[in-house]
Amino acid sequence: MSEPPPPPPPGSAPLARGSAIALLAAVLFGATAPLMKRFGQEVGPFATAAVLYAGATLGAGWPRPRAEEAAVRREHAGRLALVALFGAALAPACLAWGLQHASALSASLLLNLEAVVTVLLARAFYAEPIGARVVLASACMVAGGALLAARGAAGSAWAGSGSLLGLLAVAGATLGWALDNTLTRPLAELDPRAVVFWKALAGAALSAGVALLARDRWPAAGACGALLACGAAGYGVSLRLYLRAQRVLGAARTGSLFAFGPFVGAALAFALGDRLGGGLVGAAAACFLVAIALHLTEKHGHAHRHEALEHEHAHRHDDGHHEHVHVPPVLGAHSHAHRHEATEHAHPHGVDVHHRHEHR
Repeated sequence: MSEPPPPPPPGSAPLARGSAIALLAAVLFGATAPLMKRFGQEVGPFATAAVLYAGATLGAGWPRPRAEEAAVRREHAGRLALVALFGAALAPACLAWGLQHASALSASLLLNLEAVVTVLLARAFYAEPIGARVVLASACMVAGGALLAARGAAGSAWAGSGSLLGLLAVAGATLGWALDNTLTRPLAELDPRAVVFWKALAGAALSAGVALLARDRWPAAGACGALLACGAAGYGVSLRLYLRAQRVLGAARTGSLFAFGPFVGAALAFALGDRLGGGLVGAAAACFLVAIALHLTEKHGHAHRHEALEHEHAHRHDDGHHEHVHVPPVLGAHSHAHRHEATEHAHPHGVDVHHRHEHR
């Protein structure tokens, strides 16, 4: 007589684990903006992007095949190319140019808009459920972005149009990364090291090509080393963690939690001497903090049905959703094609690969 299947995982465990991973990814990414401003001030925007994503390949590490992860295959090349275009070339170039023409503190906070656009795109493309708290959190982020735009417009009165144009470029970067996040969701079940490495390599090559055509100025040796380190931590390791979080939480919730990163950047910018704040920046920061608090207190759980499904991804046999048998038994994480029979149960969950059901 076979052993009964394990119960579904405790409701808070996968969500809490995914949230913690997303927050760590956000911290690593958020710290890069003020450092980019300091070390990339005289560097061309596409040259900056090329160096950052060359560093990201180092942070990702060589993508050797691993039994516990699903491999990146030739059929994923098209999606990886789009991800590299939006997320590893256009977005970082926009951010680099924007940081050269706006306050690092304001630009860091404005990066929160990436979460709003990611939520909207995840809803539009994948029909991810958006609860009342996420809607309210998004509204708070939009309000914070509007306050920063007002601050940029006010600053242009004495600093020319550069401040506002710089913030608009940063907003363009958030759009590029939101498209990146949305396009990346189907890749989240693959080996994150391989996904990040190939995305970063393609983005670095594309950015370097544009930089050479545009005759961008390249960084000096010291600045180049600093930007490589920023890329390794903030774009390589950070994205690997982001993909792992996205497996559990889905694109919308991971993107929303990632909004914590800009506060790290804003705090670091302040510590490095950026004092171009004022009441509007403080009010914007308050809006973003309220938004993050709303997201962190969101809960999602209900009775739901899993249809029969066959797919491949990294999984364990103690998570309540993988009941197939191995002879001999396999312990820990591993990856292979496997089948799920139809079942129905109730527990809190995110929008992982097993919980992409419809919500009415």
